[in-house]
Amino acid sequence: MHCVGTIRQLARYPVKSMRGEALSVTTLTLQGIPEDRRYAFVQAASRTDFPWLTARQLPELLRYKPAVEEESSGEIVVAVTTPSGAKWPIDSEELRREIEARSGRTLYLLRNGRGSYDAAPISVISRQTIARIAAESGTEENAWRFRPNLVVDLQDGGAFEELSWVGGTLRVADAARIAIIKVDQRCVIITLDPESGEPSPGILRCVVQNHDNCAGVYGTVLTPGEVRIGDPVWLET
Repeated sequence: MHCVGTIRQLARYPVKSMRGEALSVTTLTLQGIPEDRRYAFVQAASRTDFPWLTARQLPELLRYKPAVEEESSGEIVVAVTTPSGAKWPIDSEELRREIEARSGRTLYLLRNGRGSYDAAPISVISRQTIARIAAESGTEENAWRFRPNLVVDLQDGGAFEELSWVGGTLRVADAARIAIIKVDQRCVIITLDPESGEPSPGILRCVVQNHDNCAGVYGTVLTPGEVRIGDPVWLET
């Protein structure tokens, strides 16, 4: 086992394809990070295996800001601040109708306790990979474009080293262990500015042409545990 780096950023995305929440500490559970992608808006007319409404169809979704809040009763709730500044509970009719009007689609809200993930509960990318893509595409370095749960600042390795972790296991801090199961093949979402939704197509073109459309990896939690920014990340051998 050897140390590959440290945790630079932790994040969750309470509502699929809306803006993420930065975390300083969290617990990795067998279902991923608590409250990560537990909610999603689903296109009622879709008959595909990917029915969720995402920023692919409505880039403005990235301007909606969910927040996980704990009420005095101890109940966990999610509230969403809209681009206009209004704040609604995630399950409010007002929020659903507003997003329906903006997207032109009939929607319903899905609460999934296991999370509505594209491939796996945990996404990981290195700071070096993010920096390389920014340099090659002539854009500003911004980890939020890639919607990761964990950003790792590599100790010695270079950009895209995390792709070599597939089939291995990461240990974070003293307990948490993540099986790295596949590379992350990227889509148009990474071209969208994470605050404005404005596109920069050259980012995806760079990843497709220079890196076989891969940046970052997916994993599943083998052993739960608390993780925080600055924790060491080890690759088990």
